Amino acid sequence: MKIALFSDIHANLPALEAFFKSVEAQKPDAIYCLGDLVGYNIWPNEVINEIRKRGIPTIAGNYDFGIGRSIDDCGCAYKTDTEKANGAVSISFTNEIVKDEERKYLRTLPAHIKVEFQLNNDKLNLLLVHGSPRKINEYLFEDREEKSMIRIMLDADADIMCFGHTHKPYHRVLTIAENDKEHYRHAINIGSVGKPKDGDPRGGYVILHINDNSSIHDKNSIKVEFIRFEYDVEKAAKAVEDSRLPNAYAESLRKGV
Repeated sequence: MKIALFSDIHANLPALEAFFKSVEAQKPDAIYCLGDLVGYNIWPNEVINEIRKRGIPTIAGNYDFGIGRSIDDCGCAYKTDTEKANGAVSISFTNEIVKDEERKYLRTLPAHIKVEFQLNNDKLNLLLVHGSPRKINEYLFEDREEKSMIRIMLDADADIMCFGHTHKPYHRVLTIAENDKEHYRHAINIGSVGKPKDGDPRGGYVILHINDNSSIHDKNSIKVEFIRFEYDVEKAAKAVEDSRLPNAYAESLRKGV
């Protein structure tokens, strides 16, 4: 089974349209969105409706949660006064332009999606979250201490945990000894479609491969494929510059930071 996972579009319609072209060529068996449809660009309604018309199962990102409730807090961890000021403009702007029907949709999005497989006499749990199972806006960076990541996955009963929020893709395999057997757990950040922060301005998503031989006891039986795709970055950046959004967001798109 090929499962396409994407996240953090952030109102970037040109990136989302390019993503759909890319993912259609992959011919996935299932597709899920891990949230943050809105914020930082001018097309929140269009992005929401592109997701809705395709019937894509979607969870709420922290930005979706805030905008869905018309509050002025996206749960973002801005580090500087400049970032906070820019973020306040983005939240205000997004709240102004999101329409009632689209806002109602954001309020209905679930926090998590769990998919349970029965393979090789093993239960294999795939958990989809935005930030972490504990908190919608918790950042799970690649350098998080292994013990902490394992505890999070154990508490959530997740063998494969996919998430976004940091906009920086990675795949970590965590090993736990259980009943004289190695139990492998996979922590996968799927990156960002519309606002990458890993130095690569191209959009990104993941194809997760699970087959009939996949097992929690064979770390190589689960394959994670990171896909990058080109899109019209300049169109998205220019849209920011032609709005009242901070120009810093345009430069972030151009640089992938």
